[in-house]
Amino acid sequence: MSTLTSSRITALAGGVGAARFLRGVVRIVPGTDLSVIVNTGDDEEFFGLSVSPDLDTVTYTLANAVDPEKGWGLPQETHRCLAALERYYTDTWFGLGDADLATHLFRTQELRQGQTLSQVTAAIARKWGIEATVLPMSNERVRTVVHTEAGALTFQEYFVKQRSEGQVSKVEFSGIETAQAAPGVVNAIHGADLIILPPSNPIVSIGPILSLPGVRQALRDTPAPVVAISPLVAGKPIKGPADRMLAGLGIEVSSVGVATLYQDFVDTFVLDWQDIEHDPAPRERLEKMGLAVIVTDTVMNDMDKSVALAQTVIEFTHQKRPKAASSFPRRT
Repeated sequence: MSTLTSSRITALAGGVGAARFLRGVVRIVPGTDLSVIVNTGDDEEFFGLSVSPDLDTVTYTLANAVDPEKGWGLPQETHRCLAALERYYTDTWFGLGDADLATHLFRTQELRQGQTLSQVTAAIARKWGIEATVLPMSNERVRTVVHTEAGALTFQEYFVKQRSEGQVSKVEFSGIETAQAAPGVVNAIHGADLIILPPSNPIVSIGPILSLPGVRQALRDTPAPVVAISPLVAGKPIKGPADRMLAGLGIEVSSVGVATLYQDFVDTFVLDWQDIEHDPAPRERLEKMGLAVIVTDTVMNDMDKSVALAQTVIEFTHQKRPKAASSFPRRT
């Protein structure tokens, strides 16, 4: 455990990149100092079970139980149940491992007994021995819908079944109009000494969280530093379709393009060194936006690199002046 001064850290997260960053955070600060607000727009029901992919990826990773090769699911999985389900279902494209099923069975039963997703998530985290506070973004149903030439697809249909094929023309969050941030979400932002957006798809992992009432405004209002880590390295994501989504929606496919999506509340942006290896322009453009810029290795293919990135971000903000004044006005 590092000797870094204890502070309350809140992260907005979704996907493998975010989980890998968070595993580094809990190696250098007490887990009790970390709150993670997790995207639930990817949630879906399969075979009558409530499945929360991002919540489970964060949970398994913080518990040091995730499959290290895939970055999601549990290691040494078998799929005998899924194979047996083919007898009853014509479409079994979403792979659920046998051990992973235990989490979905528990979640589904607890929800049917009247527990909220927040309560069930907290119970699952306790069962895995996690000290951090893991918060679903909302207890209401919000579903990410991706529009391509194949039509309107739920995120899992687009990402898993269709393998992210097709040009994205629109992304919407079904149910966002009536959804509320889950209990503790806005308070976790207001009460933080540091807020971090780990490397996550800005459209479908961070976008749903920011679309909830009160969340974006809380990020604008907080005096705490807000740091975003680019999910792109030399213009490409390590995993996932972020580049194709940005292009389809008419957003510049670059770290600068990602930063513009957060420009009303973020004050520090983290670039991978590969982004400026041959051209300093991305850094210069970010600095012209009024952002402090960290350039470092953001590719977290082992625990040491996760820890190093987390330490770089946290130490920078401890040494940094109070929250920077972006050249983009903070909207009220």
